[in-house]
Amino acid sequence: MYWNERAETMSRDERAALQCERLREAVGRAYQHVPAYREKMQQAGLLPGDIRDIGDLPRLPYTLKADLRDNYPFGMFAAPMRDVVRIHASSGTTGKQTVVGYTRRDLEIWNECMARSLTMCGVTHEDIMHVSYGYGLFTGGLGGHYGGETVGCATIPVGVGNTKRQLQIMRDFGSTVLLCTPSYAMLLGDAVQKEGIIDDIKLRIGVFGAEPWTLPMRQEIEARLGLVAYDIYGISEISGPGVANECLCRCGLHVHEDHFLTEVVDPDTGEPLPDGRPGELVFTCATKEALPLIRYNTRDITALHHEKCACGRTLVRMDKPTGRTDDMLIIRGVNVFPSQIESVLLGFGEAAPHYLIVVDRQGALDSLEIQVEMTDAFFSDEVRALEGLERRIRREVENTLGLAAKITLVQPNSIERYEGKARRVLDKRTFL
Repeated sequence: MYWNERAETMSRDERAALQCERLREAVGRAYQHVPAYREKMQQAGLLPGDIRDIGDLPRLPYTLKADLRDNYPFGMFAAPMRDVVRIHASSGTTGKQTVVGYTRRDLEIWNECMARSLTMCGVTHEDIMHVSYGYGLFTGGLGGHYGGETVGCATIPVGVGNTKRQLQIMRDFGSTVLLCTPSYAMLLGDAVQKEGIIDDIKLRIGVFGAEPWTLPMRQEIEARLGLVAYDIYGISEISGPGVANECLCRCGLHVHEDHFLTEVVDPDTGEPLPDGRPGELVFTCATKEALPLIRYNTRDITALHHEKCACGRTLVRMDKPTGRTDDMLIIRGVNVFPSQIESVLLGFGEAAPHYLIVVDRQGALDSLEIQVEMTDAFFSDEVRALEGLERRIRREVENTLGLAAKITLVQPNSIERYEGKARRVLDKRTFL
């Protein structure tokens, strides 16, 4: 078991002293080596010496994804390229890719944080880890892979795709731990059930992340794959997977705050919020050498909790993110998050866990349609039963969102499946 007892159980005062020391070093590094940070701080009337402890964090300006794109590809690096030993990048689906560099020390810290994350949910050196995250510029595959090797697992770099081969490897190699996106776990679970091989696989733990997922979806995955599912958090800009993870208690995700300083702020005012109040999640990379992001606003929506966990860890816990403020849909003046709709749909046993939200504009009004895939058994029922289900889903969606939606029940396997991150929204208004 990979357990850094000092880092994970130290007192709040001890951790605060460590964080203050590392914050000063990170701010000094960024100011000295990154012109964009130096300009931001000078515009705010700040010098590195003005930041003395973590209480000074709110004085620092945010870093946004736009800053990384404006300085593409390497303008935010604080280390010379001769010291950079790996480069990752985001998918770039909404603009230029965001590029992340790592020194050798950065990789050592990432591997340790990932190993600590896996250990939190019971992974040991006795396990056989099946990594079905994508390998390449995406951080999931290599992040999970080296974390597993650091724990001492027999780590299988399966990657995504070729579901039949995935199932064969699970069965023949005796995989006990699965790492992938929740949507791909659902796809694998569907295949396991269809092939009738649930008794032939040995999966006991699933570690899923890279996209939002709900409690009902967790329960669906567990039922289909016969494992216990845990949430892992990480974003490419900060390091990758392993920034935070659920422990065996599954009452929030412990953040490795000896390396990542964590805030939650009000999306409208930017003011720090107290424990339990949801807002935007902000990270400062306290130990990163190549890319020491300062107050990086993730736009993820969560709340923090500082009380000691029943597992014994004193690390701050963050709630499972419910969505992102930049993923929020505004429909007829109402704020709508895909996770709200997913929670409603998964409450209906007749619906499969696959859906598509279609937003359009008819004249001056926005329209909302939710295409819901049915299970094989239910879709063959009589028309009256289908109409009744449409009405019940429509009523529950309206009660949850305060917004009317058209519900369209579609045939099994008609909504596109994704091996990486699922795409749940089609917003046609952007093309008008």
